[in-house]
Amino acid sequence: MDRIGEIRDDFINSFGGIEDELLQNLVRETNLTQLHPRMLSNWYQGRLLNFLVHFTGAKNILEIGTFSGYATICMARALPENGKIVTIERNDEIEWLSAKYFNKAELNLKIIAISGDAVKIIPELNEQFDFVFIDGDKREYLDYYQSVMSKTTENAVIIADNVLWDNKIFKPVASNDNMTKGIIEFNNYVQKDSRVRKIILPLRDGLMILQKQ
Repeated sequence: MDRIGEIRDDFINSFGGIEDELLQNLVRETNLTQLHPRMLSNWYQGRLLNFLVHFTGAKNILEIGTFSGYATICMARALPENGKIVTIERNDEIEWLSAKYFNKAELNLKIIAISGDAVKIIPELNEQFDFVFIDGDKREYLDYYQSVMSKTTENAVIIADNVLWDNKIFKPVASNDNMTKGIIEFNNYVQKDSRVRKIILPLRDGLMILQKQ
């Protein structure tokens, strides 16, 4: 990246505020303890999610893919007093880390963390959600999407991360690359889905923002 590009990025990032100490510590501990720390949302993406929760006035959030809880905390901080976020994570070996930081952030009353397979759990949820963040197993994105459509309110916002998937979706796909195939299948389905308004932001690995019509 050239110097102008660095100045441009610094200028853009300056509008997102400053990452606080708790989130900095979460990033540090995730990098120290996890094999794939790049799965973390970064500060600017977390700030965008926080902004969108504020902007939409969301009260009930569903998150698919908690990982170490960075995005969860960012969204939960934007909820009103009576708001809540249900977050589902398949990998129970990382639950200790997210729980630790939910407690440190004093957000336990707003966050309901569930361990298990989101495809099986979502149909069993009784509430309706007005905001959904999809960031789980890429092979199951379309399954998640189809499941949440009946669990969301009119005008609900649905956000899917990694829809550009490191630009792999634009290259020949290996027969065993089911992650990339899952993202392509999801993108193609949503592109034709008249039930939602849609736009992709080229932020990090591609953030698709949808709204039910």
